[in-house]
Formats: sequence, C-alpha cells, structure tokens
Amino acid sequence: MSIESAADWKGLRRVARVVRLALDALERDVAPGISTRELDAIASSVFRRHRARSAPAMVYGFPGTVLISINDEVVHGVPGARRLRGGDIVKLDVTAELDGYVADAARTVVVPPAPPVAVALQRCASDAFDAALSEARAGRKVNAIGRAVDATVSRAGFHVVRGLDGHGVGRTIHEPPTVPNWFDPLQRDMLSDGLVLTIEPIITAGAAGVETANDGWTVRTRDGSLAAHHEHTVVITRGEPVVLTAAC
Repeated sequence: MSIESAADWKGLRRVARVVRLALDALERDVAPGISTRELDAIASSVFRRHRARSAPAMVYGFPGTVLISINDEVVHGVPGARRLRGGDIVKLDVTAELDGYVADAARTVVVPPAPPVAVALQRCASDAFDAALSEARAGRKVNAIGRAVDATVSRAGFHVVRGLDGHGVGRTIHEPPTVPNWFDPLQRDMLSDGLVLTIEPIITAGAAGVETANDGWTVRTRDGSLAAHHEHTVVITRGEPVVLTAAC
C-alpha cells in the first residue's frame, strides 16, 4: 500500500507496535526446553491483549499464530511439540492484522551456547538489512535493495535464498512490489514516497537451495545448512525510511 492519510499512519503504527511487542515477548522466552507451541501461545496472548489477529492464519490458513523456524528451517515453520536446545538458531516471524492494517517483521535468535557460525549468520542478516535500508529512498529502483543485500551477504561468505523475497504490505500480507534479496536487472519497479514494504534478507550458511517439508509449510535448506532471517516493515520517504516495526 501507499500511505495516503494520517489515518493510514496511525493504523500502521498501531499494528507495527503489536508486532514489535510480540517479537520482544517471544525473544525473552526463547530458551532451552521451551516448545515452539508454547512460544506460539505467548504471541497469541499478545495478539489477544491488543485485539490483533494472525495475518498468515487469516489469509493463508496457517496452522498457528506466528511462524517459528529452527536451524535448517528457513521460513514458515509450524509451531508444535519441538523443544528448543542450546545452540539452536531460531527465526521468529510475526505478521499481525489490526483494524484493517498489516505489519510484518522477523528476527533471528540464537539459543546459548551460540555456535560461532550461527552468530555470524545472524549478524550478517542484520547487516544486510541495514545496507538495504540505506538504499531505500523514493525515486530509486527497488532492485537497489537486492543489490545491497546480496553484496553484503556475499562478502560474509553466505548465500541469499532466491524466491523468498520482501514485498509490499499494509492492507494484506503480500502486495506489490516484490522486493528480491538479489539484484534483478530486469526489475523496473520504483520506490515511491509513502510506499509500505518489507525488507527481509533470508540467507543460509551453505548452498542457497531450499525445499518445502512434508507439512506443506516449512521451507528448509536442501543441504541441511543453517539459515537466518531479518525483517522489518518500512515506509519509503524522500529521506530516511521509517522502520515501523523497530519502535513501539
């Protein structure tokens, strides 16, 4: 969507706050022994308290409130009985709907004791987001975002997963434009003032190939390598972009 009124700003800020609060609550409770189903219940409690709903459940029928992916699971992990263990790299992906507005964010958390490769991968995803954010200005091409992400990830010796991209957001989960994490010279979309989208580097420590698990939801690396995901909902402006899900 593109922000057109003060009401749009207010609605997006409110739902973005819920996403941030849910992520904060989840990260606080990530520890050895907790199950992904228990983490999902924590997010659900935050949503109920703020009258928000799970956008993946609403739009796609996802069987949970939030998406929780562990180790070689890249995205779209289904909460269940699995319990976290020390050294796990956990992707927490929260998308909420509130009063007709949608915001989306994800972060990667490493369960202590943290393996060096997991810490490096987590940091690289965050660094790639920061690099992309510096390119996110009205009047520039969308593919400048992907160029920045891919360059940062490649320098660190990791790989971008192609086909798992950022996207427009605001009224539903996935809106135009697609925001690839790699440079696509054929992509001609332009960033415009007020455009709302996600920037979300999704990267692996090994090869970039992925496959969908038997549950029909979870996407995992083919070679079993670790993955990381860092995402925020961003509003494009002529100057610094506004990272809605980074502040309550």
